[in-house]
Amino acid sequence: MERWRIASCGRNTLSPCPPHTFGGQKNSEGGLYVCMNTFLAFGREHVERHFRKTGQSVYMHLKRHVREKVRGASGGALPKRRNSKMFLDLDTDDDLNSDDYEYEDEAKLVIFPDHYEIALPNIEELPALVTIACDAVLSSKSPYRKQDPDTWENELPVSKYANNLTQLDNGVRIPPSGWKCARCDLRENLWLNLTDGSVLCGKWFFDSSGGNGHALEHYRDTGYPLAVKLGTITPDGADVYSFQEEEAVLDPHLAKHLAHFGIDMLHMHGTENGLQDNDIKPRVSEWEVIQETGTKLKPMYGPGYTGLKNLGNSCYLSSVMQAIFSIPEFQRAYVGNLPRIFDYSPLDPTQDFNTQMTKLGHGLLSGQYSKPPVKSELIEQVMKEEHKPQQNGISPRMFKAFVSKSHPEFSSNRQQDAQEFFLHLVNLVERNRIGSENPSDVFRFLVEERIQCCQTRKVRYTERVDYLMQLPVAMEAATNKDELIAYELTRREAESNRRPLPELVRAKIPFSACLQAFSEPENVDDFWSSALQAKSAGVKTSRFASFPEYLVVQIKKFTFGLDWVPKKFDVSVDMPDLLDINHLRARGLQPGEEELPDISPPIVIPDDSKDRLMTQLIDPSDIDESSVMQLAEMGFPLEACRKAVYFTGNMGAEVAFNWIVVHMEEPDFAEPLTMPGYGGAASAGASVFGATGLDNQPPEETVAIITSMGFHRNQAIQALRATNSNLERALDWIFSHPEFEEDSDFVIEMENNANANIVSEAKPEGPRVKDGSGMYELFAFISHMGTSTMSGHYVCHIKKEGRWVIYNDHKVCASERPPKDLGYMYFYRRIPS
Repeated sequence: MERWRIASCGRNTLSPCPPHTFGGQKNSEGGLYVCMNTFLAFGREHVERHFRKTGQSVYMHLKRHVREKVRGASGGALPKRRNSKMFLDLDTDDDLNSDDYEYEDEAKLVIFPDHYEIALPNIEELPALVTIACDAVLSSKSPYRKQDPDTWENELPVSKYANNLTQLDNGVRIPPSGWKCARCDLRENLWLNLTDGSVLCGKWFFDSSGGNGHALEHYRDTGYPLAVKLGTITPDGADVYSFQEEEAVLDPHLAKHLAHFGIDMLHMHGTENGLQDNDIKPRVSEWEVIQETGTKLKPMYGPGYTGLKNLGNSCYLSSVMQAIFSIPEFQRAYVGNLPRIFDYSPLDPTQDFNTQMTKLGHGLLSGQYSKPPVKSELIEQVMKEEHKPQQNGISPRMFKAFVSKSHPEFSSNRQQDAQEFFLHLVNLVERNRIGSENPSDVFRFLVEERIQCCQTRKVRYTERVDYLMQLPVAMEAATNKDELIAYELTRREAESNRRPLPELVRAKIPFSACLQAFSEPENVDDFWSSALQAKSAGVKTSRFASFPEYLVVQIKKFTFGLDWVPKKFDVSVDMPDLLDINHLRARGLQPGEEELPDISPPIVIPDDSKDRLMTQLIDPSDIDESSVMQLAEMGFPLEACRKAVYFTGNMGAEVAFNWIVVHMEEPDFAEPLTMPGYGGAASAGASVFGATGLDNQPPEETVAIITSMGFHRNQAIQALRATNSNLERALDWIFSHPEFEEDSDFVIEMENNANANIVSEAKPEGPRVKDGSGMYELFAFISHMGTSTMSGHYVCHIKKEGRWVIYNDHKVCASERPPKDLGYMYFYRRIPS
């Protein structure tokens, strides 16, 4: 049953999440069909496809019925009682008031293709093993139940110190704001010790925030066990931590313990920064402006206006995916190819990237999960004074589980950097391209880097691939410096006198200054001059060798202070709606410039690794993907990164980077990794220095399977060679290349020489780019609220049908005041010339 737990993620109101669809009891009235062989779940519209594809004929049909509760004589619902008719471990619909509705679960076996039904339970007619299997499915817990943040609180233990906690009568009273660590100047991630009232900072990375660990030091000095996090206190509770028990705990007497220090728990309203509504602080202002708080926003419904539920710090993923699927190339590649992708998905589609991308894209764009309430529902809401249109959105649990698999950060429930996730997603698209179609091509561009040796004045021009433009924040160019200085003086005086802080003054940075900072020369650390054969001072400038179809611009708002605590520049940048960067076009080697000699720096390989490197290469399946990702996020082609890690024996990204520096000018640098032959150490050693494997003949039995389906042999060989002999991907390749001709020059004739060692290939091409004009218009931007990428919240604004729309998790509304000056990532599309 463990496979069922993994494959069918907690979906929403109806059932575990099927691999092809979303939907709840309102949107998927047919319920779910669980294959009793693979334990994968499918909606009614996809179960027939699975039956035709696999021949599996036995499915368990799960359905949840929703009914209005029976009214009592007084008109109200009858008293609540446990509903014994609910046996599935599923959430109830958030859009329905549990006081007015009741649920009933139904299960039965369905035999395809005749749709013969057997009601469950049915001990008399079913074999014992079938009954046991059915019971196991029905009693299984949702695999994502433990990952839902809302359920963590219910699992917290009561601290053994709560009942008899000693509190010192030392006269300490905690003010409602203006807190600061008693041992340092930190004003975030502060914890109130419930014994003596000390306010101290938490430890580094605890609760996704930075700190110097003074709260823990205080416990070690005094033994006072419990502390509550300031800023989380509400009438419903707060975050309490037990140092002695080393875990988050519940304090049933928290209100009394807080009252000891003058805190009225019933009148507290928690914020991320411990600020009250009457405090004016940067974080509060930023949250209000970006989320357009205080403005009556009209909900949007229909295709392209579907939100994504927040799974607990998953807003970075939601914002990026909303922007991605607003791009026509991604819509066509996945949603446009939905039938073909679903038909040729592997037997376990939960582990297939293209299936999950298509499923998510269809959920966002189809409009099936974004329908306005019907008139009768609106009347009922008005009668109950509950006229608040609900938008449920779809839950991206299965998608997040797949794309974050094996990634140490994205697989956690912590907040992440949207820019890093964007690059991670681009890498996944690159690795799972559908035939020759690669929608991420629209982001790819070439950067020309010119490095000049300061001593010899000689230059070197190189090109690298990149997917986004990173602009530094030019703080020195702020246009309101006098206001900033006055604000800082007033703020410090207010803090020292414990008075309310002044209204925030945000630095105003011209976009032109950020663009100029991008194009200015920068010093190159540890530059190795081939003219001097030694390290020297070097200067680098960067220009666009090509302009992408879609330009992603990141404002580099995040940095680290001297104490390594992450900080954020809270600035306003006047981002233009129309952007012209044609003046940043690369010009190449200029008359009078002399190139540096083409001599590579020596590679230093640790002595204890040389023998292993020269005599034994790692298994291709064991390539360190984390090192590959680090290199790819520097802008190098994905296949080149895989080869670098492979040929350096998984010795880390730094050694692999040296390999890239040596081999990046080779014509096959970006070609896919080809496995070397089995010629022993000599073959392996040759591969280390750039030789590629020669034997690339696909397995004959796989060729036979494809030819038995009616395809030509040469067509089968080419498809298998293009997909590393993956049968399912090869079939997909064939269908995506209808123009393929048997006598094409690109076909490799192998059958006349089964032992051929030399493979004729087309001349390798460089990275595919879609060059054109450098004129762009803004169509989307992602904004971040908070002090670092490890905390806070993301929302996305997208311009659709001539107006801006705000995507705030599951809520999708027409934007009234899009805060374009406070964004973090901006998406521009090229204006046709």
